Amino acid sequence: MGSYYDIDSILTDAQVHTGNIPWRAIVNIEQKVPCTFELDVPDLGYLDGNAGGDLKQGTRVDVPLWLGVMLAIGYQLGTPSLVRLDLPNALSQRVLNALKADPRTVDLRSQASHFYSLGARMLELFEEEEIADVLIETFKIRAAEIADHAHNPRGALGEGADFLRGLDETERQLFRSAHESAKLMRSWMGDMKKK
Repeated sequence: MGSYYDIDSILTDAQVHTGNIPWRAIVNIEQKVPCTFELDVPDLGYLDGNAGGDLKQGTRVDVPLWLGVMLAIGYQLGTPSLVRLDLPNALSQRVLNALKADPRTVDLRSQASHFYSLGARMLELFEEEEIADVLIETFKIRAAEIADHAHNPRGALGEGADFLRGLDETERQLFRSAHESAKLMRSWMGDMKKK
């Protein structure tokens, strides 16, 4: 879990499947996660579209990540909890299968703008070895592809533009760093040749 003041942790808990929007706007929007209520809760039916009614046990509702974590704390402590937290759609079996097949073809940004951070956050809450393995392998394969695009002097032009649009924030930072370092290296090599 990140620091209380870590902007990436805040954005992970606050993200949605929105595509390209400024990070300041993301802070006001919440990443929804599915939760199943384990108890009847009076007067909370509006979460399920039943204003004024009760929320019945077994009802599945999408709530903000930060709220789902708070409501599920009892489950993690071994005591009865209000909800059972489920994995978000961005980490569904369908997405994991697509990542296993070919991670380079999956638009991670459309799944979650902070996909890897969301995965790391979920791994803090769930013991899912398969998710950890898929995320690690996905990052390795995509990092190599990102490095190829970053070291190309034309960068994000041409056939790689679609791939680069699908990068999550961690991958975008990696691309920017690798692209800038390649540019600086070319500049340094040019200076060395002049001497």
